[in-house]
Order: sequence, then C-alpha cells, then structure tokens
Amino acid sequence: MTNTKKNPPQLPPDAKLIDTHCHLDMAAYDLDLEAVVHAAAGLGVAQIIAIGIDWPSSAAAVKIAGRFQDVFAAVGVHPHQAAEAGDDDYARLAALAEKPENKVVGYGEIGLDYAKNYAPRALQIKEFARQLGLARELRLPVIIHDRDAHDDTMRLLREAAPFPAGGVMHCFSGDRKLAHQVIDLGFHISIPGIVTFKNAETLQQVAADIPLERMLLETDGPFLAPVPWRGKRNKPEYILHTAQKIADLRNVSLAEVARRTSDNARALFRLGPAGAAV
Repeated sequence: MTNTKKNPPQLPPDAKLIDTHCHLDMAAYDLDLEAVVHAAAGLGVAQIIAIGIDWPSSAAAVKIAGRFQDVFAAVGVHPHQAAEAGDDDYARLAALAEKPENKVVGYGEIGLDYAKNYAPRALQIKEFARQLGLARELRLPVIIHDRDAHDDTMRLLREAAPFPAGGVMHCFSGDRKLAHQVIDLGFHISIPGIVTFKNAETLQQVAADIPLERMLLETDGPFLAPVPWRGKRNKPEYILHTAQKIADLRNVSLAEVARRTSDNARALFRLGPAGAAV
C-alpha cells in the first residue's frame, strides 16, 4: 500500500533513487535549497538533475550543480520562453554545455506546449527543431516537454531521429500507445508524482505497462507534488512516494523500482555513482 505522511516509504540502504527533473533554481527553494538537497540525500535520493528553461535558469542550474556534488544540470529553452530566446542565448547555452566542469548532462527542457501557447505554435516548432539539432551537436540526451502537442512532438522527433545520445519524455502525459511510440524511438518515459493522483488512471496504466528498463522518475519540483503532499511545494525527497506507487502498480518491491530506474538514469545521463568525482 502507498504510505502516508506519517509513514513515508523507506528504501533499503543499498537502494537509491535519482530525481531526473527538478527546477532547483526556482524561488520556491531560495530560502532552504541546501536543506532540501541534503534532506533528499538522507532519505536515499542520491542524485538530482537541475533543469533549465531559458538562459538565466540554465546558468542558475549550472551554478547549483557546482554547489552540490550529486546535483547535475540540464540546459535549454522551454516552449513558454521560445519567443524570448535569441541566437546569443543558444550560443551561451552551448558554451555552458561544452565545459565538463559545468556538469551539464542533458539538453532541456525543450519541446511544445499547446495548452498555454505563451509563444506562437509555429515559433515553438521552429525553436524545438533548432534545439534538437543543437543537442545532437553537443551529444547530449534531450529532455522533452510535450503538453497537448503529441502529434507535432512525435513528428518532429521522428524527423530528427535517430538520437545517438538518447532522450526522455519528461512528465509523461500520454497513453500506453504513445508511450510505446516514444520507446520505439529509443527514448525513456519519465513518471512524475501525478501517478499517485486518484484520477490518473491513464498514467497509472502506463507506469504498470512499460518496460521498467525504459522508465525514469522525476518530481518536476516545485510542481506536482505526489499524494500525500499534493498541492504543496514538491521536493526531491517526495520521489519516494512516486516510486512506491509504481512498485504497488507493478507488484514489485520499492527497492527494485529504485535500482532499475536509477540504473536507467545513470546510463542515459552518463552519471557516475553518487559521491563520485565528476
């Protein structure tokens, strides 16, 4: 059974989790970032990837990765910011990614968002295609944002394929059919805390069905906190609740979900073991 606030899931000492997508640069963490990162580590969240959504946040993610040994960075321009990014921004993002000391392990989050349309769809498509090419040049796995844009997202991914460095569909919001189409491209599926929501039957079906070797876990913090913290600020430590829900859905142990998804994350993002020198 999924645990409550008073009885959070507990990992065995030899099992660790990786939060592959958290916006640690956002204001929600300004006052207690160090405590948030260390609390997660104490509960078995061994590594975290801090995600950029534009040039300033990508630079901030790199700075945060420099502060914490087991935090890494991803850089890119989110579709909401597509109208604001210029050539200079992309050049600076590439320069960040090219320096090993910056610990940039992925390119994203990038993609399409037709739910909000903060940028015109045609511009979103243009900038998404541009960034897929840039990620290829940088030899980085891509981190894809797809909201209410499944057809165009898949079309652009197929046109840009193959992806030698791989990629992940972040905060997956499709059905089993789409999940397997994504996997057929060689991508991973990242499951967020939404899977714990009572009305998330479709995502629960995906989490129960897809091969475990293609699954990653994420918080998307500070957003989308899982039950029993729904509606609150999300934190990397809450990924334990997401992992436990997936274990329940698949009728496997929490430790197995942790080990398999963490192995997947380390392989995709080329992470060393927790605590290793970068």
